[in-house]
Amino acid sequence: MSLKIIAGTSKGRILKTLPQWDLSIRPMLCSVKKSVFDIMQFKIYNSSFIDLFAGVGSVGIEALSRGAKKAVFVELSTASLSLIRYNVNMLGFNNRSEIIKCDIINDFHVLSGSKYDIVFIGAPYKDKKGNPFVSTYLVLENIVRYNILKSDSVIIVQKHSKESINDVVNLECFRTKKYGGDTVVFFYRYKCEK
Repeated sequence: MSLKIIAGTSKGRILKTLPQWDLSIRPMLCSVKKSVFDIMQFKIYNSSFIDLFAGVGSVGIEALSRGAKKAVFVELSTASLSLIRYNVNMLGFNNRSEIIKCDIINDFHVLSGSKYDIVFIGAPYKDKKGNPFVSTYLVLENIVRYNILKSDSVIIVQKHSKESINDVVNLECFRTKKYGGDTVVFFYRYKCEK
């Protein structure tokens, strides 16, 4: 499976990814990525972007190609981290990238201290044993707890349609879009004061 940059300075470039038989990551489908970036097109340029569960870096690299000022890639898998480094180097995005090895559920405090315009969460749908990976709510709670958002930040969540998310204090979902049978994308921001 080839992962291609859709738009921007690296449009058409192909990212290195894991072999097709290796199902340890689930790359964002091209059609979903295009839709999400079309929705966010006016917020990407000059933004600070963090890609949680970054896989091979496809989403954060798309943001850099479209003019994001900086992208932070957060992953735990050694193989994925190696591929992110390769892809960032290949495209010449080193000076605008930071790559962090981190267990996003248990060690989120490592990410505190910086604030981001856009946060992307693309957690795996299943764990290594094939059980549903239910983590989105915990990550949203950590985002608020460790204060990594600016006042006008947007959080983009790609999740399995069967994973439920409880309300998170101080966040509101302002847009939802379903793709195919099992993918849903939610857009969150700080709740507006009424």
